[in-house]
Amino acid sequence: MPPLERHNVGKTAWLRAAVLGANDGILSTASLVLGVAAANPNSRSAVLVAGIAGLIAGAGSMAVGEYVSVSSQKDAEEVDLAMERRELIEDPDGELAELAGIYMDRGLSRNLALEVARELTAEDALGAHARDELGITEITAARPLQAAVSSFLAFAAGAIIPILSVAIPSSSWRTPVTVAVTIVALAALGATGAILGSASWKRAALRVSGGGVVAMALSSGIGHLVGTTVG
Repeated sequence: MPPLERHNVGKTAWLRAAVLGANDGILSTASLVLGVAAANPNSRSAVLVAGIAGLIAGAGSMAVGEYVSVSSQKDAEEVDLAMERRELIEDPDGELAELAGIYMDRGLSRNLALEVARELTAEDALGAHARDELGITEITAARPLQAAVSSFLAFAAGAIIPILSVAIPSSSWRTPVTVAVTIVALAALGATGAILGSASWKRAALRVSGGGVVAMALSSGIGHLVGTTVG
C-alpha cells in the first residue's frame, strides 16, 4: 500500500486562528504602546499598563469572538445534519437517489453511482450525506473551543513581544527598538504561517510586516499629536 499523501487542509482551522491571533497580538499591542509612548515618552509605567491592558482585553476579545463565530458555524452544521437525519428516515429512496446524483455529477455512470451510493448508505448514510452533500467532514467540522483557546493563547504570545521590547530599553531607544522588534516578529509570523501552509514565505512576510509598519506609523503619529495637544 503506497504511503498516504500529506495535505494542508486539516491545518486550516487552527492555523487561521493562531496566525490571526498572534498577528493581532503583536500589531495591536505594538501600535497601542507606541501611541502611548509617543504621547508620554517619559512614563515607562504608563506604557506598560497600556500594553498589559491591551493584552488582556485583546486576548479575551479574540477568544470570545472566535468562539461566537465558530459556534454559529457549528450550529448551522448541526441544523443541516438534523435535517439529513430526518430525511433519511422519511424518504430513504429519495436520499439514495440524491446521493447517486451527486456522484453522477462528478463523472460516474448511473449504475456505478447507484452502486456506490448504496454501499456508502449501508455503511454510514448520514456520514455519506454529510461529506458529499454538505461538505462536512471530521477535518473541516467547526470546533469553537479549539478556535477560542488557539486565538487567546496566540494573541497573548504575540502581545508579549512588543510589551517586553518597550519595557526594557531607555526612553530614547524605546520607540525604535519596539518598531524593529515588531517588524521582525511580524515578518517571522507571516513566513511561519506561509511555510506551515506550504505557500510563499517571502511574500507573506513582506505583506504582514508592511501592513504593520503602516499601522504603527499611524498610531505613533496620532499619539504624538494627542500628546502635544494635551501637553
